[in-house]
Amino acid sequence: MSAVKNQLESAAPASLAVLPISRLLAQEVIEAEVAPAATAGYARISGPSVVGAAGALPGRHAVSAETVFDLASVSKPIVACTVARLVAAGALELETPLGELLPEARGSRSEQVPLELLLAHRAGLEAHRSLFAPLFAARAVHRGRMLAVAARAQRPDCLDAPPPFGFAPVYSDLGYLLVGAALEAATNEPLDELVAREVTRPLGLDLGSARQLRRRSASFARRVAPTEVVRARGGSVRGAVHDENAWAFSGHAASGHAGLFGTVSDVLGFGQALLAVLGGQSAWLPRAVLERLVQPRPGGTLRAGFDGKSEGASSAGALAGRRTFGHLGFTGTSLWCDPEAGAATALLTNRVCPSRENPKIRAARPRVHDALFDAAKAGVARAPQPVTGSGPFIFPRE
Repeated sequence: MSAVKNQLESAAPASLAVLPISRLLAQEVIEAEVAPAATAGYARISGPSVVGAAGALPGRHAVSAETVFDLASVSKPIVACTVARLVAAGALELETPLGELLPEARGSRSEQVPLELLLAHRAGLEAHRSLFAPLFAARAVHRGRMLAVAARAQRPDCLDAPPPFGFAPVYSDLGYLLVGAALEAATNEPLDELVAREVTRPLGLDLGSARQLRRRSASFARRVAPTEVVRARGGSVRGAVHDENAWAFSGHAASGHAGLFGTVSDVLGFGQALLAVLGGQSAWLPRAVLERLVQPRPGGTLRAGFDGKSEGASSAGALAGRRTFGHLGFTGTSLWCDPEAGAATALLTNRVCPSRENPKIRAARPRVHDALFDAAKAGVARAPQPVTGSGPFIFPRE
């Protein structure tokens, strides 16, 4: 899969591919006031991706396929695949208890919880705690203290040893914060460097933390989309992770639950790599290990590192197949992979700019992903009825 990046950069000419998707985004995201910046695209299991962009960055710079977005929780599947690579190499097991790797978890009820249940949001942890509070109160932040609090954040009905399939699923950033720290402790490597070694470099992708991308490219500062205006952080957050716990814990590096940035082509490249593994076309990751991560689990759609397509209304859209898996990001990002169609779709926006109090992404996601999956499956697809404009348009054939 090391050629993925080159394939993505050889996508169809702008006059055939970029303009139609750009128009879709203009209608469904920009004019609908979902976000000021957006990129999206689709890719089949092999071959080039088709991408487009719409909106503007500060300074009236147009958004392009090279615009970098804060991926937020789309970081989670990348971290889960980092775990999977270490499992495949024999460095650890999905059954490895958290306390075996992370000293701060010892003596807590999370000590004996296996990594797999943390990845699957079935470790009995609360959804969230404001671990960043000392930072915003101008007090020192202690990483070890943050981890100890996270490891002890069990829900009241989850105080016993976890059953074999885990507790009832509750989506929790705390579990991924712990997993990321456990990986760092086990390998003695920063998480973003570990992700680079196990995921992004082998796949030829330019995904990374803010500090990595800033080192790699002098243009990062002007290519990255801003997120929220936060007074306690000095105003507009741009080129730094939006998630407060991740910012307090890792700064410009990466945490287990957030902290990675990338372009739409890079996110699609990751999706292609997953589909290639499941299709037996890549040795980057053993198929059986990835299948274990994406398999359906009792109690809901959450899997290990991924989410599945929910029954009824789904952010993946109506056209995604029943085996579709992927993930959403709070900043307005999403990746969905359909193994039956051999296709991946991605939508990256900064819907939290200037404020997170904007829920319009919920309606936009399924509409955009429907149009993208339609295009990926058929080669020609109609966009959903536009919010504004003159009517539906046609995606050209690749």
